[in-house]
Amino acid sequence: MAIQRVHSKWAKTAALLVSELLRQYIPETSPFRRETVRSMLDQYGMIYVKPDRGTFGNGVIRVEKLPSSSLPYQFQLDKKIRQFTTFDAMYKRLLSVQRTRPYLAQKGIKLLQYRNRRFDFRVMVQHNLSNEWETTGIIGRLGLPSKIVTNYHSGATPLPFSTLMSPHMSEHRQTEYLNFLSHLGVETAKQLQLIYPGIKEIGVDFAIDTNLHPWILEVNTLPDPFLFRKLNDRRVFKRIYQYAVGYGRFKARKRKKPA
Repeated sequence: MAIQRVHSKWAKTAALLVSELLRQYIPETSPFRRETVRSMLDQYGMIYVKPDRGTFGNGVIRVEKLPSSSLPYQFQLDKKIRQFTTFDAMYKRLLSVQRTRPYLAQKGIKLLQYRNRRFDFRVMVQHNLSNEWETTGIIGRLGLPSKIVTNYHSGATPLPFSTLMSPHMSEHRQTEYLNFLSHLGVETAKQLQLIYPGIKEIGVDFAIDTNLHPWILEVNTLPDPFLFRKLNDRRVFKRIYQYAVGYGRFKARKRKKPA
């Protein structure tokens, strides 16, 4: 059976919101509409507007309300920041940027930082050789100072969990937190599989806020396994690749016959 892929971010979010356990880790997310954007900005001060379908962080926009500024509304797309005196002016410009694609509005999370740069984590979860869900890798992505996204393809630096979290918690707490993210990754996969029974692998993007609360920013059903080659521990990628061969994403590598 073919591996199932789910492209709509909204469809995946809706599937996860059914879970009482996972709901507390999902930032408020809604289809992009005028009043939704206005009310979420009033409540949170910062939101992210993203295409419902898309990869590599392309098209993601950070929108902010800065009440004390003479230009209280602004948004950033890629490296360019645009500022506006009124909500209406900003919203009109947002519409022109989006064109006709469906977008989502998501509560902005103030991410933890490492050396004044934002980071998040990609958690790889796969069907193992026993056909059970298993977290097989966790890797950090340290974003560029000028970028609002932390995707590797947008220039982020892959780093181990311990490197990024050492300034924020003890070694013992890191182990506990790593296990917690692994558990949440598996629960996310199990919940998605209830709605989409053909999935075999997911990549969960976790943001950690300044209170150390984890947030599920996005779930990818076609995750990039090769990112984990950047880790010094070669066993991580080896296991990820082995499982991917097991459920049919890749063909087994042929061993060279001795001469």
